Amino acid sequence: MRAMTIAFAFGIALASSVSGLAVKAQDFNTKAPFAVLMDHETGTVLFQKDADERLEPASMAKLMTVAVVFDEIARGRLSMDEEFFISEKAWREGGTTSGGSTMFAEVNSRIRVEDLLRSVIIQSGNDAAIALAEGIGGTEETFANIMNRKAEELGLEGSHFTNATGLPDPEQYSTARDLADLGRHLIRDYPDWYHYFSESEMTWNKIRQPNRNSLVEMGIGVDGLKTGHTQAAGYGIVASTTQGGRRLIAVLHGLANERERAEEGRKLITWGTRGFELVTLYEGDEIVGWANVYGGADGSVPLVGKDKIELFMPRGARDCPTGTITYEGPLRPPVDEGAQVATLNLFCNGDAVQQTPLYAGKTVDKGDIVRQATDALKQLALGWL
Repeated sequence: MRAMTIAFAFGIALASSVSGLAVKAQDFNTKAPFAVLMDHETGTVLFQKDADERLEPASMAKLMTVAVVFDEIARGRLSMDEEFFISEKAWREGGTTSGGSTMFAEVNSRIRVEDLLRSVIIQSGNDAAIALAEGIGGTEETFANIMNRKAEELGLEGSHFTNATGLPDPEQYSTARDLADLGRHLIRDYPDWYHYFSESEMTWNKIRQPNRNSLVEMGIGVDGLKTGHTQAAGYGIVASTTQGGRRLIAVLHGLANERERAEEGRKLITWGTRGFELVTLYEGDEIVGWANVYGGADGSVPLVGKDKIELFMPRGARDCPTGTITYEGPLRPPVDEGAQVATLNLFCNGDAVQQTPLYAGKTVDKGDIVRQATDALKQLALGWL
């Protein structure tokens, strides 16, 4: 078995991504040192700037804290009504005297999980994040291990977490692409709880605090997700919008101040909603390509998408799309219809932009002894065995 690649061009033509999925767009730039703009539905990256470089996530790391809490609730191991204790550590490191964002929780009090979650999402409360971490993991250190397991599960290869708050730690890092993928996970897998991100304010202990994501109130369809700031890292944001009839996820980080963060975020989102068009490459039952089958009743199997294969492309793009199909092959029978066996890689203007799984379009059973012997000789001659 070895990696097989089939290159082709569209009549439409095809290609895709391994680490750098992004449509090449020379007509846009941003002051942010790190940036990503992703289409939520397809995963197409419409814009990227040093998307895979390590960055200090600041409070945007709390998105992973929220993901772990949502996962615990979804699995039935935790409820919104359960109460967690506000420890001395949570109060000292995340409370009023800490100098950071806080829920203003009272030490030794007990607070419902839902209220702690709302604080983390809306106010970026560090005390609330630590209370959630201790309530689930026993200690914040154990909770960080859970965060890293979740990151591994989601394929966030450029991220490592050491705390629930995003407070500075040289061993805690992420990338703009990972933060976009994390935001996509929260929107896609926990739709019943996504509404918390768009709440305009929260009051606790009679102290009213507005949502730290100023784009929520800007009238451009933004309904999440999280801001972050430290002195060393600068100002960052993970934002999502449904403006223009589809959902986009934007990440920017390393900006100089809140005003610049808001303006650069607005510009990136506005450009994304207006500068692209959705193109259908293949219908759901249309054959995209073929994969070789070693020793099968048929020598190859058709490859199809699960649904329509669509791609967002820059308006007026010329060299789009091109592509490759990759799979570990030749495949060995039986190959069951509907099994995921390959990946369609899409490119635009020479840049990888999207990966889409491909599935066997029919079942291929094991061939007779003559077919197996013939294929064995062929594979030996081609050096595939």
